[in-house]
Amino acid sequence: MAVLRPYDKLPTLNTAALLIVGTDEGLQQKLAEAILQDKKDFNISIHLATSLPLPSERDHLRPRIDLIVFMIDIKSKYSLKNVETSLAYVDASFFLGKVCFLVTGVGRLNSCSVDTNVICKLGETYNSPVLFCELELEGVRVATAQRLLRMLQICAGHIPGVSALSFVSLMRNSYDY
Repeated sequence: MAVLRPYDKLPTLNTAALLIVGTDEGLQQKLAEAILQDKKDFNISIHLATSLPLPSERDHLRPRIDLIVFMIDIKSKYSLKNVETSLAYVDASFFLGKVCFLVTGVGRLNSCSVDTNVICKLGETYNSPVLFCELELEGVRVATAQRLLRMLQICAGHIPGVSALSFVSLMRNSYDY
């Protein structure tokens, strides 16, 4: 069970791979469908996992992962603990713009079990953006899918002149004020 490394495989032309890690498989599937339904000019492969490490690779079938999205359900402490445990299996160089935390269930803050400050601190610790959304609402799910798709394009190197690290730096500056 190896640590995920961002540059251990060569990129494929006009292709990007997204890994979504989280405990709510239903929301993962809905988000993946929303991403796939959006118009794009490159091929995308989406991999869903409940936790890391991923099963052992067989014959190098797993593609290079361009972006990892860790989904945290704000009403489940188990979800946060699962993400924190999974982070140990991600190489440090992924945190140079190729990881984001997606917090779901924010429309029901009265039933949350996880403090948002804890999640924001997690984003600061790993120098990764934190996105808050309510994936059960279709409009928000589509907007989140479009945002993740744009991030994936940048992480895969499909946007000339913009690197994943510079993009994350811009995102951090926008919500630090």
